[in-house]
Amino acid sequence: QQAYDDIVDDFYAFADELATDLEIQPIPMSALEGVNITSKSNETDWYDGPSLMDYLETVPVGDRRLNTPFRMPVQWVNRPNLDFRGFSGQIAAGSIQPGDRVKSMPSGKQSTVQRIVTATGDLEQAIAGQSVTITLDDEIDCSRGDVLVSAEDPSEVSDQFQARLLWMSETPLLPGRRYLLKMGAKTVTATVNAPKYGIDVNTLNDVPAKTLELNQIGVTTLSLDQAIPYDPYDVNREMGGFILIDRMTNDTVGLGLVDFALRRASNIHWQAMDVDRSALAEQKGQKPAVLWFTGLSGSGKSTIANALQKLLFAQGKHTFTLDGDNVRHGLNRDLGFTDADRVENIRRVANVARLMSDAGLITLVSFISPFRSERQMARNLMADGEFIEVYVDTPLSVAEDRDVKGLYKKARAGEIKNFTGIDSPYEPPQAPELRIDTVNNSPEEAAEVILGFMREKGLLNGG
Repeated sequence: QQAYDDIVDDFYAFADELATDLEIQPIPMSALEGVNITSKSNETDWYDGPSLMDYLETVPVGDRRLNTPFRMPVQWVNRPNLDFRGFSGQIAAGSIQPGDRVKSMPSGKQSTVQRIVTATGDLEQAIAGQSVTITLDDEIDCSRGDVLVSAEDPSEVSDQFQARLLWMSETPLLPGRRYLLKMGAKTVTATVNAPKYGIDVNTLNDVPAKTLELNQIGVTTLSLDQAIPYDPYDVNREMGGFILIDRMTNDTVGLGLVDFALRRASNIHWQAMDVDRSALAEQKGQKPAVLWFTGLSGSGKSTIANALQKLLFAQGKHTFTLDGDNVRHGLNRDLGFTDADRVENIRRVANVARLMSDAGLITLVSFISPFRSERQMARNLMADGEFIEVYVDTPLSVAEDRDVKGLYKKARAGEIKNFTGIDSPYEPPQAPELRIDTVNNSPEEAAEVILGFMREKGLLNGG
């Protein structure tokens, strides 16, 4: 009895930190001996509560989803013919009847429920947990991934959240990397920022965290590429829970619970400019472009970029070069060379390159950028046809023989950690626009090849 009482006391103390409305029924049991499983046992005469089966058969079961506003993520738009258009899905919360006003989120378009259709006939009412097809009076814009909600009490919409995140991958969270976020039937791209703090699951105390390892829990913020409808997880689990998927491997790497939208999500807006990027490019007599040079340290990226910039300058073109070493003297001086820091390094540079392309410049970016995911992120920031990946393909043995800066020698001696090609991976491009062989070609010859490619694509002509 004393051991049981101690465990109960400890659990109540722990549960007080989780929530204030928990209903807890402690039962002393032994599955091995069958004690207090199906009926009360004489071996615990000091316990006056129910057995496990007695409790399970009598405990009241409620579904709080029934007492919350109507929500139904649209899984499928059902249109077998021109006379029928219905929106199919499982009701996540609340109830719905013909004649109720609903909104399609995130568009906010309103309509009235006409019918609630099921395989066995129409319903006069449908509730949380039921899968139905809803038809509306109006032809509003609504597709898979949207959410039908109560017009009187709609869900919120945002593209930035604070969330609690459980990491489920052996590869640690890389802050700044883009993952796929799936909430209900909606899948969007999300950038996960560095955790604010981690949570010790034993004490529930906040602990410092720069990343999340396998099975770690942390509080972080996310930025999405588009606004989505949601409810906080504590209000609606279906509308506030999500998973994260690695874009390259398609593995589920994390699951999260939305706490709230960030205030800046609704307070920050794009400022329209009268002089846009096309006008700035036309003024310069060229088209914006980002030439992204990637390859091992010592492959010749910066040398080739420098040679190309001289050729472009001689032709009167407006250019700028972002070089890995130079940027780390200023913008990225706070970053190291861990995988997480490399991801953030490329995220910042990609956004700077995008701003420079908006200015109509031809931007040369020379970074090792070892991960395909971040190079794809940089490509996605640019307009179609404006991102040119230049793979400076130099074998590790050749780059190490050159070793202009003496970095490979230090890495082999263990004086430099996380060095690409030695103890940190490099993921070669799978389909670059250009592949440059620096073993059989000089930097000047490589620059001429790239210049010819740009001329062929019309990047050197007026915008």
